Amino acid sequence: MDVIEKIKEKLGNKIKKFVEYNPRRFYIDVLPSDIVEVARILFNDFELRFIIASGVDRRDGLEILYHFSEDKTGKIVSIRVLIPDKEKPEIETISKVIKGAEWIEREMWELLGINFKGHPNLKHLLLRDDWPSCNYPLRQGQGERK
Repeated sequence: MDVIEKIKEKLGNKIKKFVEYNPRRFYIDVLPSDIVEVARILFNDFELRFIIASGVDRRDGLEILYHFSEDKTGKIVSIRVLIPDKEKPEIETISKVIKGAEWIEREMWELLGINFKGHPNLKHLLLRDDWPSCNYPLRQGQGERK
């Protein structure tokens, strides 16, 4: 059984949607409440490498994609979560499982306004310290305000 089938089996009903974009690229939608456990399974149990995470401001919420790689096969698994509450977007940090996620979560916090609950060091990374609060440059219609 290949790693993708094993991941599908292990994640079970945590998978809300599975898409095989091509034989080496997979997207798995999960609930925000499951992200820490899913990250732990991919990182610890399957020893996938955490590549990066990215955030997108969509009409229906803020989306985070957590990208993982199985380097020996070149397969990329992107875990997608949607945070529908754009007024108070929150999700648990995965940095308690993957220390390397701290910086990208800081970046998404300051540029998209996503609060990563339990993050050990949410402070400005790219913007100046006196950047106006509640002005998130990557939110639709907000980047031009100062």
